[in-house]
Amino acid sequence: MHRDGWHLTEDIDDFLGRAGPFLRARPDLHTMALTVTETLRTQGAAAYGGRAPLLGYLVESGEVRAAFHRRTPGLLSPTPLTARQAGALAARLAGRGHVLAGVGAEQHTAAAFAEAWRRATGATPVPRAQRVRLYRLAAPTPPEPSDEGRARAAGARDHGRVVRWCRAFTADVGEDFPADDAAWPGTRFAAKRFTFWETPDGTPVSLAGATPMTAGHVRVDPVYTPAGLRGRGYAGAVTAAVSRAALAAGARAVVLFADPANPTSTALYQRIGYVPVAEFTVYDFS
Repeated sequence: MHRDGWHLTEDIDDFLGRAGPFLRARPDLHTMALTVTETLRTQGAAAYGGRAPLLGYLVESGEVRAAFHRRTPGLLSPTPLTARQAGALAARLAGRGHVLAGVGAEQHTAAAFAEAWRRATGATPVPRAQRVRLYRLAAPTPPEPSDEGRARAAGARDHGRVVRWCRAFTADVGEDFPADDAAWPGTRFAAKRFTFWETPDGTPVSLAGATPMTAGHVRVDPVYTPAGLRGRGYAGAVTAAVSRAALAAGARAVVLFADPANPTSTALYQRIGYVPVAEFTVYDFS
């Protein structure tokens, strides 16, 4: 094991060899790191525009205690850190001349790192208004949805609708999405499996995606219902169906992110068996 302190690398095999067991110990809390590094392991840097992300892990008393990844360009995404650990990471990155667009992490970690980065560089951290809450499925299986209809896996003939609905989802949540449909393979949605909820006449009314299983966990993302069809239970039905399918496939942890300021989605996910794990926020650096 390396000496104590933060270690930086662009070698995904070195990173996973050192930090992999730490990340896999809490697949719910480390869901983003696990899915990003799995994409790097299987697809290489080409999955992120050909630029190798910066990776790092913290060794304390001979054990890995924290880790981070940063896609270029992009936000720093650390696992939960104490204020001391965040300060040491900020000093290490600033000392190496790294430039950060911001930090996205569990809310206390994000705040601690943003303050440490301000001290180290003079940058002004600006918190984003929107936060997200991480949920984990606690019940062995969600309850069966009461809504009429059925779940159907999306196939090749559904690709156009999947792309349109993912584009609409990103517009709703303030994310970027390429205008050219040919750029789909480079989006964060391309590797996911999608499921529609259909009414009895076969009309798709809601969509849920799921990441490939990594370290025994699956993340449900995105969940989208067109505006004119909301409030009818379709999102809950498709989320429950995708969650059951993940458990049936052997997932030990099923997670999702949702807006804590949205009482409808909060109640929906809790009703089908999800419980809060942590809240996440983002700070942009001027």
